[in-house]
Amino acid sequence: MLRQMAKDMSLGEAAKAIGVSADTLRRWDDAGKLRTRRDERNRRRVPESEVRRLTSAPVRHRTGSRASARNRFEGTITSVEVGGVMALVEMSAGPFQITAAITRDSVAELGLASGVAATATVKATSVMIERGAGAGRAA
Repeated sequence: MLRQMAKDMSLGEAAKAIGVSADTLRRWDDAGKLRTRRDERNRRRVPESEVRRLTSAPVRHRTGSRASARNRFEGTITSVEVGGVMALVEMSAGPFQITAAITRDSVAELGLASGVAATATVKATSVMIERGAGAGRAA
């Protein structure tokens, strides 16, 4: 029993090691996402193996660039419609047709026009268009 207790951490120690609050660990325990033990005073104890399991970083998809967005589609601009301060830019990326609403200034700064190679970067509900490093080139 003493040997087992030496491998357990208090809820506060485990929370600090994992980077969450003790309340979060209590909720995880109640939901079955965390395995705990109870000591003789009925306090939750977290096995070190559980802390290791929850702190081991999963292998994640890499962007291949210095940007944080993971979803990047190289393609060719098919149309640019400028009106007022905004513009609609359409591009073909493989079998996909992508439309982005961007500023008129961005269209001018990037030199976007039909036939220009570009990359659409999708993050959450936003679509951004870029030119330069990493953008495909028109044939």
